[in-house]
Amino acid sequence: MQKILLTGVNGQVGHALKTKFLHDEVIALSREQLDLTKVHDIRRVVREVKPNLIINPAAYTAVDKAESELDLAFAVNATAPQILAEEAARLHAALINFSTDYVYDGTKNSAYLESDAVNPINGYGKSKLAGEEAIRAVGLPHLILRTSWVYGAYGKNFLRTILRLGAERDSLGIVADQCGAPTSSESIADGVVQLVNAWQPSLENQTGVYHFTNTGETSWHGFSCEIINEYNRLAVDSNWPALKTGVDSIAAITTAEYPTPAARPANSRLDNTKLRMIFGIELPSWQLSLQQVMQTLTY
Repeated sequence: MQKILLTGVNGQVGHALKTKFLHDEVIALSREQLDLTKVHDIRRVVREVKPNLIINPAAYTAVDKAESELDLAFAVNATAPQILAEEAARLHAALINFSTDYVYDGTKNSAYLESDAVNPINGYGKSKLAGEEAIRAVGLPHLILRTSWVYGAYGKNFLRTILRLGAERDSLGIVADQCGAPTSSESIADGVVQLVNAWQPSLENQTGVYHFTNTGETSWHGFSCEIINEYNRLAVDSNWPALKTGVDSIAAITTAEYPTPAARPANSRLDNTKLRMIFGIELPSWQLSLQQVMQTLTY
């Protein structure tokens, strides 16, 4: 049994994680209980809790707003992980921090390896990369988990947006020239529990960056079509309200046709081989994970 300090429990991943550790003491804190923009509060809380392990899924994730709120994004995504790492090192504890596919520029033709050069093309990606670098500089036992396209039954995310728009509109236009792996918060949480059980922080060769996504790949357009298909399949036996949008009325559009303040990488595919080779862990396919999440929805 160990004492785990878990941040961001009102976020997607934090919410999924808070009930997963059945045999450990988990101190799960919301943003109101631990404001990651306040360095002194971070130091105070960690010193009071004295955890063996800090898991930090809390993050500034408003990708477009980060372009105009860069200082805030860096405070939460870079400075806070650095302070958490420093305080963990002081306690001889370990740290698990989450990062993103957006540390890459998306120009590679195949899935990214952890050893590939990073080159973020938006402020959010730059802030997350700065957090990675800050943690490495501290030099404590750590795992940095790069994931992508996170969604779930809880919180604000692409899945819930598509279902809302599908109920409101007769047709949708969804970007089809960005590819990646939709990754459910539940898959991440289950994988993290496996990881904590397998990880030996004393082994230096286990410390580092790991890609941590559901397997397979699709586009945002493909993901939205699968969401609608799965909803319609489940609706037959669940008495869910019919959607206005059908799969045939979801148009495939280009990134150029849907301009956003922050640039997105065209290729967000991450190779998870290192995770499988070092820890023997592989997250389920994105399609299976989507089915499992959709079964938890209520209307």
